[in-house]
Amino acid sequence: MTETVYTIGHSNHSLERFVLLLKQHHIEALCDVRSHPYSRMYPQFNREALAPALRKEGIEYVFLGKELGARSDDPACYRQGKVQYGCLAQTALFRKGIDDLRERTKTHYLALMCAEKDPLDCHRAILISRYLCSLGITVEHILADGSLEGHKRAVTRLLRQLGLPEGDLFRSREEVIEDAYELQGERIAYRANVSLDEREQIGRSIE
Repeated sequence: MTETVYTIGHSNHSLERFVLLLKQHHIEALCDVRSHPYSRMYPQFNREALAPALRKEGIEYVFLGKELGARSDDPACYRQGKVQYGCLAQTALFRKGIDDLRERTKTHYLALMCAEKDPLDCHRAILISRYLCSLGITVEHILADGSLEGHKRAVTRLLRQLGLPEGDLFRSREEVIEDAYELQGERIAYRANVSLDEREQIGRSIE
């Protein structure tokens, strides 16, 4: 199989709609990359409810929130109470999660799942997909309407969203993209003093 990873946000989908999106793209394994796999607003996506529901549909549920979640138990990954994605990506635990993903792509069509509707508002794009693409892995984001957005296209959208040029005489496009990742990471990264309920409220406000 080709080394391709899909991503999806559960957003406010019904479970039925969510399963249809997965099946539309032939997903065989769903890798949950939420640090805490629960939602008070959408309990159908709580781990204990989601895993058996997916199994009934022939889709494997894999929890990778410890390895690839946006939060960290390592104090070195925080600055002023906020997670630093660059530091998190260098940890042995994160690398282990990436290795696990790569092994699974050999046998399954898989998708990474987090909560946010737009991948640009989620660490699945700004942290994980960034790292996967640096390894030459193709990343496709499954959007709420079922269409796909390649990660390169998503990055171009991020540049426009942030009002950044795609390159000029003094800086390459790659350098500008690095800035975009850092700016967006600073905006969305987990803050230790923000509750799960507040995070979900923020997520709803940008849907």
